[in-house]
Amino acid sequence: MANPEHLQILKRGVEVWNQWRRENQDVLFPDLQGADLREAHLSGAYLSGADLSGAHLQKADLQNADFREANLREADLREAYLVKADLREANLSEADLRSARLDRARLNEAFLSVADLSGTYLRKADLSGARLDRARLSEADLSGAILHQAYLTGALLLKTNFEGADLTGCVVYGISAWNVNLVGAQQSDLVITPYNEPVITVDNLEVAQFIYLLLHNEKIRGVIDTITSKAVLILGRFTPERKTVLDAIREELRKYDYVPIVFDFDKPASRDTHETITMLARMARFVIADITEAKSIPQELVSIVETLPSVPVKPILQHGCEPWGMYDHIKNYPWVLKLHRYRNLDDLISSLEAKVITPVAARAKKLLKRKVK
Repeated sequence: MANPEHLQILKRGVEVWNQWRRENQDVLFPDLQGADLREAHLSGAYLSGADLSGAHLQKADLQNADFREANLREADLREAYLVKADLREANLSEADLRSARLDRARLNEAFLSVADLSGTYLRKADLSGARLDRARLSEADLSGAILHQAYLTGALLLKTNFEGADLTGCVVYGISAWNVNLVGAQQSDLVITPYNEPVITVDNLEVAQFIYLLLHNEKIRGVIDTITSKAVLILGRFTPERKTVLDAIREELRKYDYVPIVFDFDKPASRDTHETITMLARMARFVIADITEAKSIPQELVSIVETLPSVPVKPILQHGCEPWGMYDHIKNYPWVLKLHRYRNLDDLISSLEAKVITPVAARAKKLLKRKVK
């Protein structure tokens, strides 16, 4: 419980409180534990060193208040107005700061472990060296904030806005980052390892958790190895007749221990379609493209061939059909193999190993060796 005398003086107003602090400098830690200060007007209050643990400060006006080294552990600061407040080295562990305003606040080396900062405004706030271990920062606005060498170990970052923020040297081991805005953010030297392991740094917050998993999870590494060595991208139309061909190719590839990825080109093409197909091609060992009755395939296939010289492409075409008009543009690229024509599905399956899989796999191996050199 709060010291009744201290609480009564504070409730008489900021001017009276600050004067009392100046005249009683031997009272280093005013006792305001659990105090009910909802919607209190404490702008500019000198609360340095005060014990406000468990205090109720919802919607309080705390602009420019001095909370240096104050104890605000488990305090309720929901929607509190803390713009330009000085919270250097303050203890805000497990505090509830949801939707609070901390724009331009000074939080250097503050303790915010397990604090709830969901929806909190921290624009241009200084959090250098702050401890944000396991803090919840979902939808928080940290645009322009300084988090130089802050600790974000285990923090939850869901739709967090870091636009223009300085994240240099942050410890991001164990973070969960989803739909984070990092436009213009400085992300160099992010530490992805705990304190008791050799330091490993990366320069991108969104890939930090993936890189750590890649280094420490054998199953993840196995997945990556499988994708890069065995994935085969199959392109073609998903009309009933053409899909039968694609499914048959997929089944045959599985017999040779490949991992087939079939892409449906029967849907309207879009920018997302283009980006998706290019990404899948980058992961593939090789590409098999059925260009029979091609519609959207030509545009995407041209993009793959022009930008991915390490990924061989084997085009196939059913007899009675002809390639699209600009097919000549890609057929002369060294990583585009000779067009294989097949009469029907049975003919394709019987010739698939000798005419399609073996030659394109050999070309992939050759291109890989050239790339390594």
